[in-house]
Amino acid sequence: MKTILITGGAGFIGSNLCEKLIFDENNKIICVDNNFTGSITNVQKFLSNPRFQFISHDITNPIEIDEKIDEIYNLACPASPKFYQGKNAIFTTKTCVLGAINVLELAKKNNAKILQASTSEIYGDPLEHPQNELYKGNVNPIGIRACYDEGKRAAESLFFDYNRIHNTKIKIVRIFNTYGPNLNPDDGRVISNFIYQALKNQDITIYGNGTQTRSFCYIDDLINIIIKVMESPDEFIGPINIGNPKEYTINELAELIKNKINNNLKITYKPLPQDDPTKRQPDITLAKSYFNWEPKISLSEGLDKTIRYFQTLLKEQK
Repeated sequence: MKTILITGGAGFIGSNLCEKLIFDENNKIICVDNNFTGSITNVQKFLSNPRFQFISHDITNPIEIDEKIDEIYNLACPASPKFYQGKNAIFTTKTCVLGAINVLELAKKNNAKILQASTSEIYGDPLEHPQNELYKGNVNPIGIRACYDEGKRAAESLFFDYNRIHNTKIKIVRIFNTYGPNLNPDDGRVISNFIYQALKNQDITIYGNGTQTRSFCYIDDLINIIIKVMESPDEFIGPINIGNPKEYTINELAELIKNKINNNLKITYKPLPQDDPTKRQPDITLAKSYFNWEPKISLSEGLDKTIRYFQTLLKEQK
C-alpha cells in the first residue's frame, strides 16, 4: 500500500482522483486543501475511511507530513477564470509558484514521485493548432489571465529545475478542458455554466460569438491517464498533453446541452473576455504512442452523467 499526498484533493479533479486511488487502487490518501475553490463535501464520503486523511492547509506555506510519502499529486490551484483572476489573482500566482516550491521540497525530502497538474493555458491563445508539447505558446504576460497562465509556466520551470538539480522524480501533465461530477456549478466554466443555466430555465450565456472552440475530456478518462503517467518509468517526465482531441465550437456545445435539457431556452451573447483563447485542441500523439491512451467517453455520454450530477445538486439545495 502506497501513501499518496494529493494537494487540492477536495477540488473537482482531486476528489475524483481520491476516489479512484482509495477504492480501486487500495492506497492511503492524504488530502490537503484550503477549500478556496474545493469543498469538503466532495470528500465527505471518505472521511470515515481509515485510509483517508484530510488536512486543511494552504500550500503557499511549507507543509510537514509526519509519515513517509511515496507519491504527490499537485493539483492545488484555482482553475477557472472566475476564481483565478476574479477572486484573487495574486494568490493564484503564489499558489502556482510558492506552492510548487513547497511540494517539491516535500518530494525531495521523501524521495517521492511528484506529478504537476499543469494546463493547456500555458499555450495561451495559440498560433499553432492543434497544440503539441513542443509548442511554446502565445501568452500575454501582463494580461488578466497571466496570474494563471504564467504561474503554471513558472511551476513547470521549477519542476524541471528540481529534476535537473536535485534529481527529483517529476511528472508533468498539461490538462485540457475537463468536466464531470464534483465540478463546482458556480465556477464559471462553460459546461457548468450552461448546464446550471439550462436546469434553472435561464438563458444560456455565451461570451463572444460562440465560434471559438474547445475540446472536452470527461473526468474518468483524465483520471485514468494521470495515474498511468504517475506509474510510468522515472525517465518519463513529460510534459504530456491530456485531453480529448474532438473539437467543438461553443455554439455547438450550447445547442447540445439545450437539446438534452430544454430546447426552448434562448442563447444570449456577451463580449469575449480579454485574452480568452479562440481555439483549443490537444495533440495527444504522445499519450497515444507512449501509453496507448485516448479518451473513451463521448461528449454526449459525459454530459448525460454531468447533467444527472447537477440535477442531484439542485434537488439537495431545495
